[in-house]
Amino acid sequence: MAYKLNITPEIERLTEVCLENSRINSDLYKELDIKRGLRDINGAGVRAGLTKISTINSFKMVDGVKTPCDGELYYRGIDIHELTDGFINEKRFGFEEMTYLLLFGKLPTDDELADFIKELANQRALPRNFVRDVIMKAPSKDMMNTLARSVLTLYSYDSLADDISLPNVMRQCLNLIAVFPMLSVYGYHAHNHYNNGKSLYIHQPNKSLSTAENILRLLRPDKKYTEIEATVLDLALVLHMEHGGGNNSTFTTHVVTSSGTDTYSAIAAALGSLKGPKHGGANIKVMQMFKDLKNTVKDLTDEDEVSAYLRGLLHKEYFDKKGLIYGMGHAVYSISDPRANIFKGYVERLAKSKGNDADYELYSMVERLAPKIISEERHIYKGVSANIDFYSGLVYHMLGLPPELYTPIFACARITGWSAHRLEELINTDKIIRPAYVSVQDNEPYTFMKDR
Repeated sequence: MAYKLNITPEIERLTEVCLENSRINSDLYKELDIKRGLRDINGAGVRAGLTKISTINSFKMVDGVKTPCDGELYYRGIDIHELTDGFINEKRFGFEEMTYLLLFGKLPTDDELADFIKELANQRALPRNFVRDVIMKAPSKDMMNTLARSVLTLYSYDSLADDISLPNVMRQCLNLIAVFPMLSVYGYHAHNHYNNGKSLYIHQPNKSLSTAENILRLLRPDKKYTEIEATVLDLALVLHMEHGGGNNSTFTTHVVTSSGTDTYSAIAAALGSLKGPKHGGANIKVMQMFKDLKNTVKDLTDEDEVSAYLRGLLHKEYFDKKGLIYGMGHAVYSISDPRANIFKGYVERLAKSKGNDADYELYSMVERLAPKIISEERHIYKGVSANIDFYSGLVYHMLGLPPELYTPIFACARITGWSAHRLEELINTDKIIRPAYVSVQDNEPYTFMKDR
């Protein structure tokens, strides 16, 4: 049942009172050297911790000068290009292998990988009647809401939910990594059935299949998929599974874990962070922007027309009028995002297999034109390049994933990184993360009721 938004005159009045007494002079941030967003004026993040899980590089020191370089990403010290080339060239799915690497700090042997895949497969099961009693009972239009509620409810089914000993947290993390695809896809099917009136499909996962294959199997009515579809989705999961400790949801995992709380609460908090459109929803914005581009530009092969549209975006004339070209730029990378560079070639292969060459060519054109236009229109401290979200929405669209699942699929990948960081936080520190805020409120005397 949908509820009507009821903003009463009293709520409006109270909102105005809140605004009047809560605004802070923005000049004070610079005056007091406050790092807004925990980033300095040059965009560098405030150092809040140590990690061995992943490394991101966007600058190198050349003759003592900090110089932008092609973006680099390392999982446990190994270059992401080498990792993806390794499992793709040897014709393996990579998600399970990279999960082992991030959790345990080493690449598995054949036997270790086989045992780990078997363990994940055995963990790929939900409690009895969980789908009926939890997922089906209150379907949400937002799958991230469904996913977070499901994770929190799993606490009730775990007799050792509050035990934060390492073996127990490991068990919980492996279970969540295994069941996230089921929670996400089943949540979508419930929404699609009860809210959209569509047919309901609840397929069981196949223990012999990879995570990527099972996602496609669970989603599609006929359970069928092609090799290139599963390969590209697997690659997407690998490239999204971890990105340093400084991204919002991973930092959230560290902060909440440091309080000593349970695994389900920590991961639900990370999901709440990823749900925010500034973090997990970028690829949806890219898709919506391209839809507007197609509706606005008459000749999609004309670079001048496309360039004019991109300038119009920056001038707040098109799409959501926010002045942004979505999918371009990154908080850390400047010259290039290594994940986007790896992904692009496989996006092209998928597009050819789907007969979507025109879409791929349009994306490639925008990727080429946008950085030059942004540099001409904006005064920026670093270069701009396409990030992985620029292409991931197109990939998910070509795979037939509904937009409602774009961010949950991101979560199905990132749960690996969150788990690794939760374990790292528990292993290395017992201090609660508690940053400082500077109060800029003047002291006021108490006023008796009759004098207010």
